[in-house]
Amino acid sequence: MNIIIVGLMIPFIGTAAGSACVFFLKNNLKTEVEKALSGFAAGVMVAASIWSLIVPAIEQEAAKGRWAFLPAFIGFWLGILFLLLLDHVIPHLHSSINAVEGPKSHLTRTAMLVFAVTLHNIPEGMAVGVVYAGLLTKSANITAGGALALALGIAIQNFPEGAIISMPLFAEGKSKPKAFGLGVLSGAVEPIFGGLTVLMVGFIIPAMPYLLSFAAGAMLYVVVEELIPEMSAGKHSNVGVLTFALGFSIMMALDVALG
Repeated sequence: MNIIIVGLMIPFIGTAAGSACVFFLKNNLKTEVEKALSGFAAGVMVAASIWSLIVPAIEQEAAKGRWAFLPAFIGFWLGILFLLLLDHVIPHLHSSINAVEGPKSHLTRTAMLVFAVTLHNIPEGMAVGVVYAGLLTKSANITAGGALALALGIAIQNFPEGAIISMPLFAEGKSKPKAFGLGVLSGAVEPIFGGLTVLMVGFIIPAMPYLLSFAAGAMLYVVVEELIPEMSAGKHSNVGVLTFALGFSIMMALDVALG
């Protein structure tokens, strides 16, 4: 059980460490840096969705032959629709394009910025939770190394995300401790949703392939809807593409080397 608790906390530590950049950096992150970090995060999430989630989901159903894809197909679409729903019912702000999405509300800019990051931390927490649940129940072809690879990969991409939220908050007038605290708060949903997913899978073991692909669908929704537009916004630049490739290759290497 300790290994699961540690695994669930690793991505949260990545967010907290990134948020702490507000204490060491004097100015807000440059646009090119933000684009590079968004690209890196997107690459990690795409690779994690494929090797750590969709592939194990299909492999678990291998006995079904040509229909082995079906649970992964269904779970993937449920994940997409779940994030689409959250995107429409939760007011949030994308700082890079200064655009408010979701229903009209009287929430502050700060609250909506935190909600924006929280939105894509939810599927990340679920992804780590379902992988560790598979390790715990032995209901999927998941090793301790593979689960650790996913947790580390998401922690690596959470580091820049923590900085991306705490630095703009400081630039808008928040104190450094408050900006750091809000950045940490945005990542707190990851161990919470990860823990809930572990508990849920314990009761519904046959749902494992659906939950693996559900998390993949939710993560890829975030990549396409948010991270790719952010890394491509403004003047044309290849920096986002290059860091996407870097994040993808690092996550791929972690999954193979540790899995």
